[in-house]
Formats: sequence, C-alpha cells, structure tokens
Amino acid sequence: MKMLAIGAFALASLTATSALAQTPAQNAPANPGPVIPGVCIYNHQRLLAQSTAGQSLVSGMQRLQTEVQGELAPYSQAIQTEAQALEQGAATIPADQRQQRGQALQQRYQEAQQLAQTRENELRYTDMMQRQSIAQQADPILAAVYVERGCGLLLARESTVLFANPQMDITDTVIQRVNTALPSLSFNRMPVPVQQPAQ
Repeated sequence: MKMLAIGAFALASLTATSALAQTPAQNAPANPGPVIPGVCIYNHQRLLAQSTAGQSLVSGMQRLQTEVQGELAPYSQAIQTEAQALEQGAATIPADQRQQRGQALQQRYQEAQQLAQTRENELRYTDMMQRQSIAQQADPILAAVYVERGCGLLLARESTVLFANPQMDITDTVIQRVNTALPSLSFNRMPVPVQQPAQ
C-alpha cells in the first residue's frame, strides 16, 4: 500500500547519490593525463555522500521515514481489517449497514491517503531544505578553495566530466572543510509552507 512506502523516495535518492558518488568511473584510464592549470573539478554528489553532514542527512531521513511509517501503519491496518470484515460479512450484514460502513471506510481511506500525501510532501520538503543547508555551507568554502587552488574554470564532475586527473579534483578539500564547519545536521520533519495565491 502506498502509505507504507512513504519516504522510500528519500532513501532511494540518498542511497543512489551515495552509490554514484563512491563508484569510480568504469574503464578509467590508467594514465589520467596531465594536470591542466586553472581547471578544477568538484563533485557535489560526493560531498553529500561522504561529508558528515550528508551522512547525518541520510540517517535523519531514515529516522523520519520510520516515524511516518509508524504513524501511518495503524490507519492501513484498520482499513484492511474493516474491508475484510465487510467482505466476509457481505451475506449477513444488512444492506443499509453495509452501505454506511462502506461509505465510512471510503472516507477513512481518503483521509489516510491525504495524510500519507501530506507526510510524503513534508519528507520531500525536509530533504530539500537540509540539502540546501549543506549547499549553503559548502558554497563559500568551494569559492575559497577555487581561489586558493588558482582555478580559472570549475567543472561539475557529476554533470559533464567523464575522466579527469584526480589532482584537479578539489572535492576532498571542500568535504574536509564542510565537515569542520557543519559536522552534522539535526532536524525534524518540516511542514510544507502554504503557497499564497498570486494577486
């Protein structure tokens, strides 16, 4: 049931990010080529996967997913129990009672679906805000390392670069400094802000 799968998107996303960031490029050349002066590489996905803040984001989202599943499970169980009772008692329950119980069951199901959707939106929003928090901490650090290393061009590893000399990669330095500046995240599920209608 969809209600029990809430939060899987966040774990799948974070797990995939972690796996992609930690997997070396297949068929990488043995000789990575020369260091090109002024060209630097940065891998934000690896920052999210390997920094202590990124790792606390994963564990925090897992905790929130477990909490949401615990909140939604009783709704799902009650709905399944009532549906089975109606099905098994179809021959003995008077038609008017069956109709009333069926309508009540449908209403509970819709309420449970609405709650599940609300929680899914909250988890997505929480994940997005925590990722933004890490990025906000990393951006000035990245800019400082860019200047220190004399970069004239910074390429995003995850978007376009297939192979590069590892000496041009500034990600490790950024991760070390982000770990110092933002050792972990502490957060709870966040309500999604209500969008004000355009005037």
